[in-house]
Amino acid sequence: MNYQARDITDHAVQGPSSYESEIKAAEALLKDKPTWNGVTAEAIARMRLQNRFTTGLDVARYTAALMRADMAAYDADPTKYTQSLGCWHGFVAQQKLISIKKHFGGKTDRCYLYLSGWMVAALRSEFGPLPDQSMHEKTTVPDLIRELYSFLRQADSRELNDIFRELDAAREAGDKAREAAAIAKIDGFHTHVVPVIADIDAGFGNAEATYLLAKKMIEAGACALQIENQVSDEKQCGHQDGKVTVPHEVFLAKIRACRHAFLELGVEDGIIVTRTDSLGAGLTQQIAVSHKPGDLGDQYNSFLDCEEVDATKIGNGDVIISRNGKLLRPKRLASNLYQFRPGTGADRCVLDCITSLQNGADLLWIETERPNIAQVASMVDRIREVIPNAKLAYNNSPSFNWTLNFRWQVFDEWKAAGKDVSKYNRAELMKAEYDDTPLAIEADQLIRTFQADSAKRAGVFHHLITLPTYHTEALTMNNLAKDYFGGQGMLGYVKHVQRQEIRQGIACVKHQNMAGSDIGDDHKEYFAGDAALKAGGVHNTMNQF
Repeated sequence: MNYQARDITDHAVQGPSSYESEIKAAEALLKDKPTWNGVTAEAIARMRLQNRFTTGLDVARYTAALMRADMAAYDADPTKYTQSLGCWHGFVAQQKLISIKKHFGGKTDRCYLYLSGWMVAALRSEFGPLPDQSMHEKTTVPDLIRELYSFLRQADSRELNDIFRELDAAREAGDKAREAAAIAKIDGFHTHVVPVIADIDAGFGNAEATYLLAKKMIEAGACALQIENQVSDEKQCGHQDGKVTVPHEVFLAKIRACRHAFLELGVEDGIIVTRTDSLGAGLTQQIAVSHKPGDLGDQYNSFLDCEEVDATKIGNGDVIISRNGKLLRPKRLASNLYQFRPGTGADRCVLDCITSLQNGADLLWIETERPNIAQVASMVDRIREVIPNAKLAYNNSPSFNWTLNFRWQVFDEWKAAGKDVSKYNRAELMKAEYDDTPLAIEADQLIRTFQADSAKRAGVFHHLITLPTYHTEALTMNNLAKDYFGGQGMLGYVKHVQRQEIRQGIACVKHQNMAGSDIGDDHKEYFAGDAALKAGGVHNTMNQF
């Protein structure tokens, strides 16, 4: 399918008809329903337009097509990379998309949402805060996807409702130009609904368990599933120690499970993002099955840390593999895990990525221990020798100390080039006293252009931050609590929150409107006419804003 040719790349909701034709369709329906007194065609048209996506599968099919179009656009021009922020609540997702539309011309082009398994575990589990080890309830992930899209669809409804009110006001004033402008806004409306890349961890069990969970996630609206090659029952956060990978055939079965789930549900454009943790994973739970030299199992096993043994000196319980006529004993830990040879992580990542792309994956994710374009590019170059259009989603993780990593990078480059670095203490470069120095300024510039540079050099199609809203919430509450309880009282809130909301035009300063009060008032009028008891009258304090 030629996704570049699809008339969908502007991310507009391309409805089946205009506002006028929706009204005419409703009029035709009501014409044969004489007892439906008080139901108006325009109210029906408005409510239908406010509910463009009636099911999660509608969302998944729509957003999958958007994402495929974006992938094709990136292949043609790597400056057209995409971005997302991790969200742990529907309101966070809604405010992100409302802000994007406000600041970037009313569109959401190439802006996605990321659903982080880490944040689900830490913030949404009924067990309370948990580490990123797949211990949270499986159902929490599809529940959150549904929640994200409920809030995005409500943002559509709210914004359209405001335009409908503009239209009514223009009609009451007899202003034909304003009326035409409002109708043009309705017909050209751009939705807040964007792709969600959803973390399915390591599949939460065997391939059947992965398939069942994938179906629930897709039915909730996910067009893209991200799955990692760790063992399910020993899964760790990608930036912690103790990661254990599985042989390729085990992982490929889960990729196929996700693909079957997409196809069963009719989401033929569904995207699978395969993550390799091999760069930082030194252990495996299983020795791969191998039928002949050089097959996939043999390649996986070739990275094992082994020692040659004499056939007459094999001990009780030893596991032995044969390679090139030699008997080898893989080094087994007390945990019954096997370790890989040190220094093989990059080679294993490359093999993982090529194998995944050759077996149904659409995008790659290479989990790294630091943000370094050269490191990622060195692996992507090798992958692209086999699969030229290979591209990545990259975790711009808060687990990295971005300031320190890039200041170290500049310090080391300057020192290697013979520049004078005597005024800098490498061990203390995090200190604020360095913030305005030439070294820190150069490092900040590298951070600023990191995404664009790695999109061009390292094949990164999608840049995401997994946990931004976790950290912004902590920072915001820290500062508010410090001021509010520290003697500033209400000024601590007013000065740093409400006054900024008003001056920056943040929509949720009118929190009643944001929660749907005006939509409810308009519905009351549809249902009860002049008898409707509305909340948005002259005494509503939201009028102060």
